[in-house]
Amino acid sequence: MSHPGVHLTYDGPIARIQLDRPGRKNACTSAMWGAIAEAAREIAVSGSRVLVMSGANDDFCAGADLVGDPEIEEVRGNHGLISMRAVGDSVMSVHQLPIPVIAAVDGVAVGAGFGLALAADLLYCTERSRFSLIFAKRGLSLDYGTSYLLPQRIGLHHAKRLAFTGEIINAAEAGRLGFVNDVVPDGTLAARVAEVTEAIAAGPPLALSMTKRLLDNAVNSTLAQATEAEGLAQTVNFSTNDTRDAMAAFAEKRDPEFKGQ
Repeated sequence: MSHPGVHLTYDGPIARIQLDRPGRKNACTSAMWGAIAEAAREIAVSGSRVLVMSGANDDFCAGADLVGDPEIEEVRGNHGLISMRAVGDSVMSVHQLPIPVIAAVDGVAVGAGFGLALAADLLYCTERSRFSLIFAKRGLSLDYGTSYLLPQRIGLHHAKRLAFTGEIINAAEAGRLGFVNDVVPDGTLAARVAEVTEAIAAGPPLALSMTKRLLDNAVNSTLAQATEAEGLAQTVNFSTNDTRDAMAAFAEKRDPEFKGQ
């Protein structure tokens, strides 16, 4: 499901999804959520090593377009639960990607747009960025995974405050609360994200994929389950050419070259 407002591109091992809906702060239509899910599924089998998500037009995403969605008639015949399950599929497709995902946020990330940013593994923003769980101000409950993702980042009490009030959080407060990895000066976001992206893309893709799963699953694991999963992952790693080359590179005092094999 392609969409003109969702651009999927590849730059070597780096995949990119950019939202681009001028005049609407990249607010997503019903079809755009489906296009994001489809893009994520394509990336999962593309051999890419890292995904960068961003928004065009000096904003990340203003969430779901509740008043100006020209495609709403295409889904209006569905029961509301079916439509909301499609929204859930979108966030799950991004969050469950087997590769690291970076959200590069400039401008607004509110409502489901905030959820999309939280679905990433890492989140970088500019000093002009603003975040909000705007749902309460629209008479709505949380969606796009925000009820799950935000408490994990900042704790339940802080998450409840943002959810109950719908207040707008600036970049400095986002940094204090801890749901962003770094706040960078305006105009420097692309360079900062590129630095992190290149470091991840140069790493061991199989090992990093399993590390992502270990960390994501840790919330619902006991220590015994976590150490067993770690053991299984390391057993896989020791059977790869990447790990053998990394060990040889250490002994030979050179940088390893990871090929994902």
